[in-house]
Amino acid sequence: MGDLILGIESSCDETAAAIVAGGRRILSSVVASQVDVHRKYGGVVPELASREHLRQIVPVVREAVEQAGVALRDVDAIAVTRGPGLIGSLLVGVTYGKVLALSLGKPLIAVNHLEGHVHAVLLEAHAAGRSPQLPAVCLIVSGGHTILYRVESNSTNGAVRFSYSRIGGTRDDAAGEAYDKVAKMLALGYPGGPVIDRVAEHGNPRAVRFGEPKMKGNPYDFSFSGIKTAVLYYLRRNPQLQPEIEVRQQALTRGERSADALRGLSTPATLDLVASFQRSVVDDLVTRTLAAADQHAARAVLVSGGVAANSELRRSFESEAARRGIEVYFPSRALSTDNAAMIAAAGYARFRSGESEDATLNAEASLPLA
Repeated sequence: MGDLILGIESSCDETAAAIVAGGRRILSSVVASQVDVHRKYGGVVPELASREHLRQIVPVVREAVEQAGVALRDVDAIAVTRGPGLIGSLLVGVTYGKVLALSLGKPLIAVNHLEGHVHAVLLEAHAAGRSPQLPAVCLIVSGGHTILYRVESNSTNGAVRFSYSRIGGTRDDAAGEAYDKVAKMLALGYPGGPVIDRVAEHGNPRAVRFGEPKMKGNPYDFSFSGIKTAVLYYLRRNPQLQPEIEVRQQALTRGERSADALRGLSTPATLDLVASFQRSVVDDLVTRTLAAADQHAARAVLVSGGVAANSELRRSFESEAARRGIEVYFPSRALSTDNAAMIAAAGYARFRSGESEDATLNAEASLPLA
């Protein structure tokens, strides 16, 4: 079966636990979402997130172990997200992971959440018999992160060590954050990404023109605050859209949150605005990532994080990557968002390299990957 790693993830608003065998086979993956808790606030409330993690951590780990058909004493190591993330949320997972490791006499492995997203791609690719060629460029794009890394590896005594170098990242809003804020302006609900993705299919993505971000310095940096502001200004210039926004808000209050229901309450002008917004964000993500891949002689492109589940982003990357003759890899939609299987997979590589932590391990809200 291979080394069994129990992964624990609590960096933001998902309490997750998973058992992964040999770094490649998922025996269980359990995620307790807090979306319903935070929805009425239009975003994650840190204090509420911490309380929910405290409530969910024990039953989630127990369920992951039961689904895997093993006992806690059978695991070979415990991998826990150290950061980055919300400090209160991180502390719940780190503290519980330390208690488990000490009580069971098992190694404790600290994992960077961002490295987990890289391994979400590698985990499923290897399981499917596909091995992304390294070095690769990885785009991690979510509600909290939009960052480009160069990913490399080397093997020593049969253990694979991964290294990461930062190429670029957002200077302001993450892409997923921009989706949420635009969805809030248009009363499309929270989280905004999935609804915008569905609604955008029914609009003209070239109807509203948004300028490309013009930034000095690193050409592989991103900026999404400008397009968010451009949507706000568009709404101010078009006050005729306000009545339908109010109608959709009333629908959300009644609990009508499906993309189809909200689309039915949207005029063609709103559908065009949403499609154009998404097209602009996707174009920027794809263009800068593939340019970085060219510059860094990458043999593959990895795309991970919550926004990696976006259907238009996937189609655009696959089309452009194929045209350039480079392979692009995504995790499944289940492993795109925060989960513990990716933490266990990343922890496995570190476990095999002989890494471990002691009881002094602490969470780090701004932990860098490189």
